[in-house]
Amino acid sequence: MAYVAVTGGQKAVRRSTELLKRCRTKGRKSLELRALENRMELLIHRVMSEAGFYAPSYASLALKQSEGSVEEAVFLLRAYRSTLSRDYYSKPLEGEQIRLIRRISAAFKDVAGGQFLGATYDYTHRLLDFSLSHETPEDERLIKEEWNRYKERAAEITAPRVSGFLRQEGIITEKIDTSEPVDITQNPLTFPAPRSAILQTLTRADTGYVSGLAYAGIRGFGSSHPTVGELRTGELEVVIEHPVYEGEEMVAGEILVTEVESFFPEEVSREDESDPLRKMQSGQGDKADRNTNCLSLAVGYGMVFGRNDTKAIAMSILDRMMDMEGDTILQNQEFVLLHGDCLEMNGFISHLKLPHYVTFQSKLDRVRHTKQEEPHHGSKL
Repeated sequence: MAYVAVTGGQKAVRRSTELLKRCRTKGRKSLELRALENRMELLIHRVMSEAGFYAPSYASLALKQSEGSVEEAVFLLRAYRSTLSRDYYSKPLEGEQIRLIRRISAAFKDVAGGQFLGATYDYTHRLLDFSLSHETPEDERLIKEEWNRYKERAAEITAPRVSGFLRQEGIITEKIDTSEPVDITQNPLTFPAPRSAILQTLTRADTGYVSGLAYAGIRGFGSSHPTVGELRTGELEVVIEHPVYEGEEMVAGEILVTEVESFFPEEVSREDESDPLRKMQSGQGDKADRNTNCLSLAVGYGMVFGRNDTKAIAMSILDRMMDMEGDTILQNQEFVLLHGDCLEMNGFISHLKLPHYVTFQSKLDRVRHTKQEEPHHGSKL
C-alpha cells in the first residue's frame, strides 16, 4: 500500500527523519550498548522473544535506535533477521537439560532436585529504592565481586521434570504429536494450526497481549484455574550437526530460556472393568458400566527466550485452551494467533496515522448527502 501526501512530501519526510535522530540523542551523552544489555536484561529478553531472534547485542542496538520502543525494536530486529541465511537446524532441545538458575513448583513443596527461587521480583516489596539514584563506582565494584563469587560457587544444576513422576503414575493424559514441526517464519500460518505452529506463534506474540488473554481465560472465558507444575529458568545448549565431521554433533551456543508446565484438571473417559462391586451395585450389567469418567491432568506448555515468567505461564494457559473443545473466543485459533503479533498489530494501528484523504472525503460526502436527504422537522412522512 503506497501513500503520497502532497507535493513536497519527500522533503518533509527527510526533515522528519533528521529531526528524529536529534530527538533521540538531544545532544546528551551517548548510551553505551553494553550498559543496555547488562542493566536492562528483562527488556532485552522481551524484545528477543517477540522478534524470534536470540541476539542480546543486536536487541540492545535496536532498543537504542528506537528510543526504548519495544514494538519498534522488534520490527528492526525481525527485519535484520530476515536478511540472515539459515545454515543449520538445531537438534530438538529438551527442557530437562536446562542448567537451572531458577526452579519453582506451585504444585509440590518437596520435589526431586529441590526448588531454587533464583533472581525474581516475586518476593520484593514494591517500593521505590531511592538509593539507586546515588550508586557509586565503589557500590558497583562490590556488587560485581559478589556476583563473581556467586558464579564460582554455582554448580551446573539440572533436575528431572515434575511432570515426569506424574506421567509414571499415569495421572497425566496428553496427545502425542509425531508430525514434523512447522516453521512459521518460512510457511504461512494455516488453520487448524498444528501445536508446533501454535507454540511458535505464542512465544513471538506481544507479551501484554498473551498475558491479557490468559488472564481473561482464568477469570471466566476459559475452562479452569491452572496450577504451575514447574517453572524453570536457565541455560540450554543448542546442538547442531558438525559442519565437517559427518555423524557428529557440536554445541553451537547457549540460550537463556524460561520453561513452564501448567497442570489442568480434566475429565476423561476410560474403560473400567476392575471394580466388580461397583458393577453389582449399579445393577445395569457389564456394558452399562464399562465406560466411566475419571479425573486426570492435562498439561499446558510455554517456553520463551530469557527471564519472563509471566509470558511463559500465560503461554501455557493459552496452549491448553486451544487444545480443548469449546466455543469460547480464546479457543478460536484464528482470533488468538492472528491478533497478537507485535509487528502486525502495531503496524496496522500505526498505518492509521498515514494520509487517508481520499477515503475520508468519500465518507464525508456520503454523510453530507445523507444529511441533505433527512426530512425537515415537522414535515409529514
